[in-house]
Amino acid sequence: MTLPGVEELARAGELLRGGGLVAFPTETVYGLGANALDPAAVRRIFEAKGRPETNPLIVHVGSIEMAKPLVKEWPEAAAKLAARWWPGPLSIVLPKRDHVPDLVTAGLPGVALRMPSHPLALALIRAAGVPLAAPSANRFAQLSPTTADHVRQGMGERVDMILDGGACQVGIESTVLSLMSQPPTLLRPGMVTREQLEKTLSNVQLHTSSEGAQPSPGLHPRHYCPRTSLVLIRGEEDLPQGRGALVGFRQMPAVKFVQMPDDPYEYAAVLYATLHQLDALDLDWIAVERPPDSETWSAIVDRLQRAACRLE
Repeated sequence: MTLPGVEELARAGELLRGGGLVAFPTETVYGLGANALDPAAVRRIFEAKGRPETNPLIVHVGSIEMAKPLVKEWPEAAAKLAARWWPGPLSIVLPKRDHVPDLVTAGLPGVALRMPSHPLALALIRAAGVPLAAPSANRFAQLSPTTADHVRQGMGERVDMILDGGACQVGIESTVLSLMSQPPTLLRPGMVTREQLEKTLSNVQLHTSSEGAQPSPGLHPRHYCPRTSLVLIRGEEDLPQGRGALVGFRQMPAVKFVQMPDDPYEYAAVLYATLHQLDALDLDWIAVERPPDSETWSAIVDRLQRAACRLE
């Protein structure tokens, strides 16, 4: 495929500076970007997604130099994390400065910052010249997009421009780590694991629950959902009745079987794309064989548990 050129990036940057919405690839999932310092543009994100304002956004930066003016302090822990994981799939929550709109942070004092590693994302941030608030480019709580086609199918004309950078390589959303408390708190698991973070910070606690605004995106109990009912299973006896497909590691009696990789990083990279494909088949259900309960699989299990949740 041909990646967007200089002229297309310049037009996207102009759209963003003018308050527009541009969908773009990151290494995790496609993001729905707007100028993070423009409250009216940020509000368009919430309207396009149907996202509650109690759900904060992650701000994407092109450099540490762009990140520092957004926060009141840049502690040693942030410097160590950025040196190890930026650019990459780690978002760091730090105390925000007053010029960062409260809408971005759901009224909370901390802002989540990330430097994506996808070259097109970094080129777009440079072209725009502003930090980009960018949740996943899908309707709220629906299946996250990992290709430009997923964005087109899910968002339609709600987006002013879509940049096509091919399939995302990580495949699920970033790890979110808060430095607003001691010890630091892992708010949302991702493919940068708690065990890996503790090699830099020595002690990371897990988020339990909170009242009111959520401290991180991705904490709603029902999230990452295909239109088709998704169930997590452990064996053949758990398969529902009707027409369905099984996503897993071993064949069971199902209408369709999708073999998944046994490596968690390879699994994450294809998970959402697999669910998008099955979601288009008009099935009664999608059954997913539960992955192992281990640290390296924790983010995948988190996404699947939320996708399988059905609220009354």
